[in-house]
Amino acid sequence: MKLKERFSKKEWSWIMYDWANSIYATNIMAAIYPTIFASTFPGGDIRWGYASSIATFVIAILAPFLGSIADHKGMKKKLFTAFVLLGVVFTPLMAAFGNLKLCLIGYVISHIGFAGSNLFYDSFLTDVTTDERMDRVSSWGYAMGYIGGSTIPFVISIAILLIFDYNTFAQVFSVLIVSAWWAVFTIPFLKNVKQEHFIENSRAFHPADILKNVVNTFKAIISRRGLFIFMVAYFFYIDGVNTIISISTAYGSTLGLGSTGMILALLVTQIVAFPCSILFARLSEKIGARKSLSMAVAIYITICLVGFYMGASMEPTQESSKQVVQDTVNMHIAQLPEISDEDMETYKNDAIAILRAENAQEEIESLSFFKDDEQKAAYSDAEAAIRADLLLAANDHKEVFDAYNSDIAFSTTLFWMMAFMVGTVQGGIQAVSRSYFGKLIPKNQSNEFFGFFDIFGKFAAVIGPALYAFVASITGRSSYGVLGIMLLFLIGIAVLTLGRKYMDKLTA
Repeated sequence: MKLKERFSKKEWSWIMYDWANSIYATNIMAAIYPTIFASTFPGGDIRWGYASSIATFVIAILAPFLGSIADHKGMKKKLFTAFVLLGVVFTPLMAAFGNLKLCLIGYVISHIGFAGSNLFYDSFLTDVTTDERMDRVSSWGYAMGYIGGSTIPFVISIAILLIFDYNTFAQVFSVLIVSAWWAVFTIPFLKNVKQEHFIENSRAFHPADILKNVVNTFKAIISRRGLFIFMVAYFFYIDGVNTIISISTAYGSTLGLGSTGMILALLVTQIVAFPCSILFARLSEKIGARKSLSMAVAIYITICLVGFYMGASMEPTQESSKQVVQDTVNMHIAQLPEISDEDMETYKNDAIAILRAENAQEEIESLSFFKDDEQKAAYSDAEAAIRADLLLAANDHKEVFDAYNSDIAFSTTLFWMMAFMVGTVQGGIQAVSRSYFGKLIPKNQSNEFFGFFDIFGKFAAVIGPALYAFVASITGRSSYGVLGIMLLFLIGIAVLTLGRKYMDKLTA
């Protein structure tokens, strides 16, 4: 079979699932939803980090056992379909923006559906194509995902958000379109992709046999030293990749960057990623998978350094702005009833955003602790005094807010630069990792081996967001959380480098 042959129907149908589900990765995990969530709920980036860890922990625990079951005749397609339905059905629950618990429940369960379906999707790669075409098919999957699901409905969502000024309808639309797009474009996969390699059923679902298969597969991975070293490196660097995807906009929102600017920057990521995913596969064919992966990890280390500098350079002026507001509010706090820490934090962030604006005099009149009309009326005098003093404080500390505005403009430029850099390697590092692994494993046990491939990636993804959230919590600086992510890439590239002798033997 010539490498330049057109894709077959089953190859195209497999590729189209990336087109179908990539909207979840973009709208829900990376760009729109985290931004809305972080701005709606105080401490949103930290809550988001922990929720992501819970979802990935669950699927990581289940992955090798599900893989053992799926390798038996007729089971892979059934399990794939079940997890797709889990994701499609629970995603709409995330549109309950007035209820933090429902949003988090919807996110955790739909994320499990998304991740679980991808476990089986990845393993179907060995059923739809050959080793010689695997890099190309895998890379085109990511490429079509970026230009399709990650771009077309993403642009539609951005347009609706801008047209309707981020109102409730626009935010709900950006969630519901995910389920609709995901469901419709999964149909070709369900019709045309079949499990070609499998184990005959016999005692397929006996718990003792399932556990035995999992243990034997793990032993087989360890015995192949080069494969095991690759998976250890993958454990660390793919964690960094997934964490950057999940927390980038939440991190930016915490620093005060504008939602629209960040979302548009991530659109650039999707557009750049389309050709770069394909080019990365060609690079891998020329210089080898290990070298191309090491190069991608080095770029991610650079991205983390830029991200840390972006936060560290503006956090002092951000804190100064908050202090001006805090001092002003404290003068009047005794005149107000007990207010929760979350409501207070939301109020302060709203006040900072208004005082930075050119028309602060007009907008500050809408600033209020209370949503209830009776409370507004009861404490109108106290709030009027706070608003007046906030304006006086803004004039007295004009240089603080001007510096903050300047830092935000500079940091927004850095965010765009990082978005472009991520686009050059994000699809490629995932595609080549997937195809490289797929070439090294027994085809009739692809799902079981991919179960461990997934558990290495998912357990790492438990560590990344939690590490970011933990470091940010104990230091009080989100920028230090980014250094925690960079540590994962440093370990990954060290393992790739130190284990190169064994890894290169696998493809010699």
